[in-house]
Amino acid sequence: MFARRVYMHLKPNCVAELTQKLDKEVIPMLRKLKGFQDEITFVNQSGTEAFAISLWDRAESAEA
Repeated sequence: MFARRVYMHLKPNCVAELTQKLDKEVIPMLRKLKGFQDEITFVNQSGTEAFAISLWDRAESAEA
């Protein structure tokens, strides 16, 4: 299994917006890609930074 990481700076009070965008747009798009396994997203307590890890079956899939 391979992972890709994405680090995000968020605008204040946008955690709910991020969650909705992930659920309605990002995750469905990733599920269509070959080799995608799962996505894990972490948000700090202040809600100004987020870190996402996507899991892939092979390095080639993660890089595509």
